[in-house]
Amino acid sequence: MNKSKKRVLVTGGTGYIGSHTTVELINAGYEPIIIDNLSNSSIEVLDNIEKITGIKPSFEQFDITDLKKLEAFFEKYSEIEAIIHFAANKAVGESVQKPLMYYHNNLVTLINLLKCQLKYNVPNIVFSSSCTVYGQPEKLPVTEQTPKQEAESPYGNTKQVNEEILIDTIKANPNIHGIALRYFNPIGAHPTALIGELPLGVPNCLVPFLTQTVAGIREQLSVFGSDYNTPDGTAIRDYINVVDLSKAHVIAIERLIENKGKSNFEIFNLGTGNGLSVLDIVNGFEKATGIKVNHKIVDRRAGDVEQIWANTSYANQELGWKAETSIEATLLSAWNWEKNIRGIK
Repeated sequence: MNKSKKRVLVTGGTGYIGSHTTVELINAGYEPIIIDNLSNSSIEVLDNIEKITGIKPSFEQFDITDLKKLEAFFEKYSEIEAIIHFAANKAVGESVQKPLMYYHNNLVTLINLLKCQLKYNVPNIVFSSSCTVYGQPEKLPVTEQTPKQEAESPYGNTKQVNEEILIDTIKANPNIHGIALRYFNPIGAHPTALIGELPLGVPNCLVPFLTQTVAGIREQLSVFGSDYNTPDGTAIRDYINVVDLSKAHVIAIERLIENKGKSNFEIFNLGTGNGLSVLDIVNGFEKATGIKVNHKIVDRRAGDVEQIWANTSYANQELGWKAETSIEATLLSAWNWEKNIRGIK
């Protein structure tokens, strides 16, 4: 089977990272098939993927917590070479408020996928993991070997448990190969401004809240905490461009399909290797766009870690992948996307 026919199931493929990865898969000659329940995304994303790539991916709308519907999907689509599993609830603060929703959705979706992977002989899976698995690390930057601390939120805990589910399942079923990609903080949008981060309702992430504030949709940006033990008192994260991040998924798929992994289950950090504070992002946006951001300092938010950033040398060496887009270019892309969807000139 040549690459142009290699089918990749993308769960959550109309979402933020899923849509950008679908574009990169198409660009690399794969045939992505999307499952999404559209709980935090829009059907119009499919049209915009087509505008970018010239190809509209196959799409099925349902919730993969429904095992019967998922089995019907695998009956319909044969010869799937790999799964990229994005579909999950992902807001740290919301997970503290609604832990049962997070545990149900984020664990059952993976368990159902793995059941189908075994039943329908799908050999490869790439799992969308997170730097939240590290909790608040004692040493920075974190490597893939950094000991996991107790998760700071139910969301982070679901990612820890999901990785354990994968490790145990793959150990018991050596015909399956997997890669967990631990993302740091994806931001920005596609350079065409046709796809980007569009959370339904009030954004839980910094950059869409910032761009919505500048667009006049939100009154002001709340900066959660100014008393952290960091240079400016605000929390530090490793912010990575979403297109750079998406390209790593294509490399991971190729590594799995071509059986180049060092073991049946591998883990890679995906970040830039640089820690930036919340105020660094505000200042970077103002520098990139020339627009002031109305912001104020408020109390800390439950579930947030103080600071974390990645050591990415393992992914750089093993995958031949590196984050390349500057923070200013990334923040400008986020603003161009916001302007496009709001009709701002």
